[in-house]
Amino acid sequence: NHEPIEALFDDNEEIHCLFDYPVLRPSKVCGPLIISIGNNGIRRKIAKELKVEYGKAFHPSAIISEETEIREGSVVMQGAIVQSDACIGSHCIINTGASVDHECLIADYVHISPHCTLCGNVQVGEGTWIGAGSVVIPGVKIGKWSIIGAGSVVTKDIPDNSVVVGNTAHIIGSYDDYVDKCKKQFEQKPVWDTYYSQKSDEEKRQMKIALAESGYGFDI
Repeated sequence: NHEPIEALFDDNEEIHCLFDYPVLRPSKVCGPLIISIGNNGIRRKIAKELKVEYGKAFHPSAIISEETEIREGSVVMQGAIVQSDACIGSHCIINTGASVDHECLIADYVHISPHCTLCGNVQVGEGTWIGAGSVVIPGVKIGKWSIIGAGSVVTKDIPDNSVVVGNTAHIIGSYDDYVDKCKKQFEQKPVWDTYYSQKSDEEKRQMKIALAESGYGFDI
């Protein structure tokens, strides 16, 4: 079944239209709904707060086996492949060009970034993020709420709450420490909360100056 997108929801009162779709306030939220937020933790928080029906979204160019189970709220982006007997949990993102092979088990709130390859019989725990271009060899189990850095090659099991990078992938820290580090960076670096396309020329100029001085910032 192909159902059109009817509207978007956002709590920014200044946005009324985006990508030619009307933008409604959260008080008007109704289903079927998909939470289009890349952060796994925020997606989980919203999903548990909203008591609505959730849908699924599959890009027409995605290749999805009829023997695959994909649960509510999940998205399969363009060019992604999900093979037979794979199981995708709720509120997951299978991003552009990612490949999820046979009998993979993907728990809820997982984000498989663009052009990742999950070989057969891989298990990924709740809330884990697999960075762009990563490869996970057959049979590997990755724990809950972990981060696999972009371009990593994962050849052995990864415990919960881990941050992993490299070829071959190795643990460099914990997820909790990474989150704490990001929070401190938000406090120390410049943060912008409007879409770049909606910034005035003067705001864009000030943004470039701030980035030149601080090295980097956050455009949320």
